Amino acid sequence: MMRNPYEVLGVPKSASAAEIKSAFRKLAKKFHPDQSKEPRAKERFAEVGSAYEILGDEKKRAAFDRGEIDAEGKPRAPQFEGFGGFGRQPGAGGFGFDFGPGGFATGAGSIDQDILSELFGGGRRGRTRPQQQQASKGEDISVSVAVPLSTVASGGPVRVALPTGRTLDATVPAGIEEGKSIRLRGQGHPGGRGGAAGDVIVTIRYAPHPLFKVEGRDLRLDLPITLYEAVLGGKVRVPTLGGDVEMSIAPGMSGGRALRLRGKGLPAAGDLPAGDLLATIRIVLPTAEDPELMELMRKWRDRKPYDPRSARG
Repeated sequence: MMRNPYEVLGVPKSASAAEIKSAFRKLAKKFHPDQSKEPRAKERFAEVGSAYEILGDEKKRAAFDRGEIDAEGKPRAPQFEGFGGFGRQPGAGGFGFDFGPGGFATGAGSIDQDILSELFGGGRRGRTRPQQQQASKGEDISVSVAVPLSTVASGGPVRVALPTGRTLDATVPAGIEEGKSIRLRGQGHPGGRGGAAGDVIVTIRYAPHPLFKVEGRDLRLDLPITLYEAVLGGKVRVPTLGGDVEMSIAPGMSGGRALRLRGKGLPAAGDLPAGDLLATIRIVLPTAEDPELMELMRKWRDRKPYDPRSARG
């Protein structure tokens, strides 16, 4: 025989509908067969469901309180005999809880399925339950970013603008190769049905530099020198990605020659060695016309002529 539904749910007869619902939620979660380790969990779950069938329905609760139906929901008046339970399936409380796969009640009872869905993440489970939709990972976002050579040389953060309008900071390792990618995990499009977000894949390209031209791991630079530095030689300052360095110019230096500064190109990265800096000599004459220089060059032309183009084929 079914116990008094108020005793089953542990609430007084004066309990409000909200208190009854709260008690059912707590007990249903405690005794749910899919997750409970309590003894006789299946029977207790069915008993809790039957009690809530009566007390969770305003009309049935009023009929029980007036003594018109018993704890199993059956009418007490003799004239109703023969209609026993209104065609409900026999079972605990007269509500026929049939635990199908996974343990949810699948019989004729009408436990509040919204509550069960909220507690356990789904509706009724049994022969008629729908297929659960799988979570899916969000799509990746691919973008390229122009990185200044100074950042490539030392490494550091670079701002990345996404097509979605967001901006992110990516950390560039020193010496990274052009065309390599950096993956920012979880920064892409959101996943479906609670799935993980996609990634942002940042492809590195080198931003143009006003002085240096990149050739593999090497850097090329045009180095202007004066006429007298070319003739007499001397020391000149040469810019590099790490700051200016001093380089010697041998006497009689011709324009167009490339002088190599080893290790002053792009820095080493992984298995890649550091590159070199190739400084190509460009002889620059004074901007203003110099009569003395003009007269000296006329004497050279007349007394010491030479043909720098004679070696060409």
